[in-house]
Amino acid sequence: MARAVSAPSLPERTRSLAEAADLSRGRAPDPAVDEAERVVAQADHRLAFSGESTVVALGGATGSGKSSLFNALTGTELSTVGMRRPTTSSTTAAVFGTEPAGDLLNWLEVRTRHQLSGDDPSLALPAPKRRLALPGRAGAPAPSLDGLVLLDLPDHDSTEAAHRLEVDRMVQLVDAVAWVVDPQKYADAALHENYLIPMARHAGVMMVVLNQIDRLSEHELERCLADLRRLLDAEGLAAVEIHATSARTGAGVGELRARLAELVTAKAAAAERLTADVRAAADDLAAATAAGPEAELADTDRKRLIASLAEAARVPAVVDAVDSAWRQRGARATGWPVVAWIGRFRPDPLRRLHLDRLRKGVGGAIERKELDPSRVGRTSLPAASGVQSARVETAVREITRNSAEAMPRGWAMAVGDAGRSHLADLPDRLDRAVATTNLEMDERHRWWSLVRVVQWLVLLTAVAGLLWLGVSFLLLYLQMPPLPEVLWWGVPAPTVLAIGGVLAGVLLAIVSRLGVVVGARRAARRARRALYSSIAQVANELVLEPIDTELDRHRAAREAALRASA
Repeated sequence: MARAVSAPSLPERTRSLAEAADLSRGRAPDPAVDEAERVVAQADHRLAFSGESTVVALGGATGSGKSSLFNALTGTELSTVGMRRPTTSSTTAAVFGTEPAGDLLNWLEVRTRHQLSGDDPSLALPAPKRRLALPGRAGAPAPSLDGLVLLDLPDHDSTEAAHRLEVDRMVQLVDAVAWVVDPQKYADAALHENYLIPMARHAGVMMVVLNQIDRLSEHELERCLADLRRLLDAEGLAAVEIHATSARTGAGVGELRARLAELVTAKAAAAERLTADVRAAADDLAAATAAGPEAELADTDRKRLIASLAEAARVPAVVDAVDSAWRQRGARATGWPVVAWIGRFRPDPLRRLHLDRLRKGVGGAIERKELDPSRVGRTSLPAASGVQSARVETAVREITRNSAEAMPRGWAMAVGDAGRSHLADLPDRLDRAVATTNLEMDERHRWWSLVRVVQWLVLLTAVAGLLWLGVSFLLLYLQMPPLPEVLWWGVPAPTVLAIGGVLAGVLLAIVSRLGVVVGARRAARRARRALYSSIAQVANELVLEPIDTELDRHRAAREAALRASA
C-alpha cells in the first residue's frame, strides 16, 4: 500500500511562495506578486512572535453591539459604548493571562492595550437575564482564556476612511476574525461583499456572531439563524461557524468564550490563518503563472530559426564558394600541367571571401591557419539583405510566440524579450562563426598529389618524345647521320612518347576532373554541415538559450506556486 504524502509544513509553503514570487517578479501581474511577498513577510513576522498568543479580532458594523460584546467577553468596560456613531475609532486590545504580548501588539500597531489576569474576578459572566435555546454548551463553566489577544476593531462601515482602512489592515494580520452582526443587518451587503466572500478561503478561522438576540423570540431566533446559515452556505462559507449572543444579558457569551478558549488551547489558529493566506496567495500566483500545457521549444521552430540565420549569414554562398574552390584547386592539382597553370590567374573563391584557412609554410609547404576567434575580422561576404534580416526577425518572433503560446501575457512578453535580447549582436556573431568554421579544404584530397606526380611524369615523357623528334629533324636538316630507329608496336618510339604523353595527360586530367567534381560535392556538403553547426551554436547562445532560461524560470515559478498551494 502506497504511503500518503504529507502536506508541506507552513515554513515549507512560505519558502515556496517566496521563491515563486521572486521568479514571477516582472512577469506575473504586480498585485499578485506584491500580495505573495506581503504574505511571506507577514508569515515571517507572525511566526517570529510567541506561539502562545492567539489574536482574535471582533469586527462589525455600526450598531451591531461589537464593543458591548468585547466588554462582555473581557468582563470590563474597556471599549466605549454609546450612541455616538461610529463609537470605536481605534483598535483596542485585551491580553488575557500573564504572558506579555507587547512585541506582537507593536507589530500589529495596536496602541490601546490592556492586560487581564486569567483569574480576574471581573471575567466572570453575569447571569443571563433571559434564557434562550442556543447552540453550544449552555451552562458550561467559564474557561481560561490565557493566551488570547482579543481586538475590538473600528466599524467597517464607518464614515471615516481611516477607520475602514484600519479594519482592512487588521483582518489581514490577525489569526481569526469574529464578525458581529445584529438581527436587522446580518445580510448587510457591505459585510458580505467586502469581507466574508473575499475571505472565503479563510472560512476555517472566521465566525459570525449574531448579537442582540435578546430582542428576538425563540422562534424568531431560530428563523434568523437558519436564514443566516443559508446565506453563508450559498456564498461558499459553509465552514464558517455561527454563534448567537446577547452582550446585554450575557446569553451565549459563555459559549462564545468557550469557543475562543478552544482556539487558544489548540494554538493552531495562527498557523491555520497563515496557511490559508499562503495558499490563497499561491493560488493567485499560480493562476497568473501557469496556463495551458507546459511550454517548450519545438524542433521545427529551432530548425526554421537556424535555417533563417544560415541564409542571413550567406551560408549558401559559402557552400558554393567551397564547391568552386575545390574544383578550381583540384583542376590545378590534377589537370594537364601545360594548361593547368592558367588556373592560377583565376581568383580563389574562398580567398576572395577571406575564408581560406590554408597558407604557405616554410619551404612552400601548405599549412592550415589556426584562427583565434577573438581576432577574426569580418569576412567579405555581403551583409544580409533587408529581406533576409526580416526573415531572421520573423523566425525569432515565431519561435518565441510558439514557445509561449499558452503562457499568460506577462510571461509571454518575457519570453519574447529574451529571444530578441541579442538581435543586434547576431550579424557580427554570425559572420565570425562563418569565418572561424573549419571548412576542411585541406583534407581528403591526398590523391591529388599522386595524380600531380603522374601528370608530370607523362608530361616529361611527352617532352622527351618531342625532344627526340626534334633532334631527329635537326640531324636530318643538317644532313648528318640519323639516330638509330626505334620502333614500338611498329611506330617510332619518339612519336609514341610525344603523342602518348599528351594523350595520357589529357585523359588523366579528364578522369581526375570527374573525381574532383565528386569531391567538390562532398566538400560542399561537409562545409554546409560544419557551417550549420556553427550557426546553431550562435542560435543557441543568443536566441534559444535565453528562451530556454525563461521557460525554465516559468516552470520553476509554477512548481513553487503549486507546492505552496498544495
